[in-house]
Amino acid sequence: MTRLSRRNFIIAGGSLPLLAACGNGLNSGGGQRIDARVDAALDFMVQEVPGTGQLVQDAAGMLVMPLVTEAGFGFGGSYGRGALRINGTTVDYYSAASGSFGLQIGAQQYSHTLFFMTEEALSNFRNSPGWSAGADVRYAVNATGATLGVDTTALLDPVIAVIYGQAGLIVGATLEGTRYTRILP
Repeated sequence: MTRLSRRNFIIAGGSLPLLAACGNGLNSGGGQRIDARVDAALDFMVQEVPGTGQLVQDAAGMLVMPLVTEAGFGFGGSYGRGALRINGTTVDYYSAASGSFGLQIGAQQYSHTLFFMTEEALSNFRNSPGWSAGADVRYAVNATGATLGVDTTALLDPVIAVIYGQAGLIVGATLEGTRYTRILP
């Protein structure tokens, strides 16, 4: 029978964080699940939001967040995971997270895609340690089933955001203050 000494206890306790790191998701199929969701979200967006097919073709890259969940009761937050695609190929995976405080109650889920229309905007996004959506993002909206609210001046904006597939009890969705961070799925 092995006696549990203080040294063995400390060594075992110290190794727990290292063992927990082994469950970081590498080779877990997380990337494949995200890619499948991204494919489905892109298909939905192109079919249901007129005008986005042209954005897909013209963009230098796009970050697709197929499912973002937002909830709030005074304090609120949102979280989702997605993929950065360049020329139709996934090059990185990202999480999107935000927090808020104020008069809010409810929950919603939605999808969104950030279209990087210039190589410079795409490079700035990829080289930042954590990119936050702010005033430099142009929102394209689908008003009453018409074509997407993107005119020729909007196509000159470096980043265009399209929010679609909303379902829930919080009215509206914005990406202001959303922080995007590269992840290992």
